[in-house]
Amino acid sequence: MAEAIKLDIMSDPICPWCYIGKAHLDRALQDHPDHPFAIEWHPFQLNPDMPREGMDRRSYLERKFSGKEGAVRAYAPVVEHAEKAGLKINFEAMQRTPNTLDAHRLIHWAGIEGRQTAAVSALFKAYFVDARDIGDAEVLADIADSIEMDAAVVTRLLKSNVDAQDIRDRDAHSRKMGVNSVPTFIVANTHAVPGAQPPELWAQVIADLTNQQD
Repeated sequence: MAEAIKLDIMSDPICPWCYIGKAHLDRALQDHPDHPFAIEWHPFQLNPDMPREGMDRRSYLERKFSGKEGAVRAYAPVVEHAEKAGLKINFEAMQRTPNTLDAHRLIHWAGIEGRQTAAVSALFKAYFVDARDIGDAEVLADIADSIEMDAAVVTRLLKSNVDAQDIRDRDAHSRKMGVNSVPTFIVANTHAVPGAQPPELWAQVIADLTNQQD
């Protein structure tokens, strides 16, 4: 059996390009079930200064993109690429832009239980498809329950500050290492692959790595 190769992914659960990038990677991994990757997800907050309670999504977008027209222009390519990837994004139903610190804490705790990718998938679905507020503790506990984590334990942890500073420190470390946008994929601790790359690129990467191991 080929030796596992680390694939570190810097991502944020409210980042549409991260959602699209994961779909592309998933397709490549499904087509190559013997791929060598051992995947770990790492925290990166698009909006580290977002209030903990989040904010109204329309206000946030219009402030960030200088008005409604700017927001529409900014998201047009997202909609196009999501459709090409076969993904649904329910922008119309989204009411709030959440602070994702607690979502990142959930991903971290899921990783301890070997459910990290399941947590990432569930958070993407909750936010982009179901338009849920993934900054809300009850929503996060429900997501935890859906991936067979103990919702009561997660609720108790969310009421504390456990691992909050660790998430902030890991985010800061990624920025210090030069990561300034997500998704960013790091292959074998050496090669950075930025952006939502198509499945064909990942297929080539898998082929190259497999050939190197032969």
